[in-house]
Amino acid sequence: MRNAGYSLSEIARFDDHGLWSEAAVWFSRFGTLLATAEGFVHRSPRGYFADELAPVLHVAVQDALHQLTQQGRVSRQIVSGRYLYTAIDPAVQRRQLLARRTVEFLPTVVDPSVLEVAPEEVKAAILLFYSLLDEQQRRLYAGLESLKLGRGGDRQLAGFLDLDPHTVARGRYQLLSQDVEVGRTRKAGAGRKRVEKKRPK
Repeated sequence: MRNAGYSLSEIARFDDHGLWSEAAVWFSRFGTLLATAEGFVHRSPRGYFADELAPVLHVAVQDALHQLTQQGRVSRQIVSGRYLYTAIDPAVQRRQLLARRTVEFLPTVVDPSVLEVAPEEVKAAILLFYSLLDEQQRRLYAGLESLKLGRGGDRQLAGFLDLDPHTVARGRYQLLSQDVEVGRTRKAGAGRKRVEKKRPK
């Protein structure tokens, strides 16, 4: 990350993030990598994990974020078992943590950073879709998403969809064993027994 000095001011075409590249070299309106990382963290609505910021800045940022934390220029919080870098201003930091934890509560979203709408809208859409499914489809959907999450997925999906973890585990097992009733909401024999009409003698 290099500083775009006065000699480049006329040819620089910075993007919306304040970055510009020329011959595979990246320049920043902020100047140094430290200043750029600091600016991005402070402006982010949800803060940044190191592995999220690196591809945005096109350079490794772990050391820079560590230095910024030591210098008191950014704050570091543990979210979902990882370090989240946030602004040092308490009010901004609270907003970032709230927004991040709302996103992290969407277990069906693999990469929340790429969302184009608010997390609350995504959650509402998922729950609406889920409400349209029948009993088996709900169980299988939960099982599928749990498979994608790996260890602990059953409990995460159970909390998100208000299900029993055993129901999620059952859906996961059904998918893996391909034990699925096609064209039926319930297995044969389940539900009300069919009433046969008697013909008058």
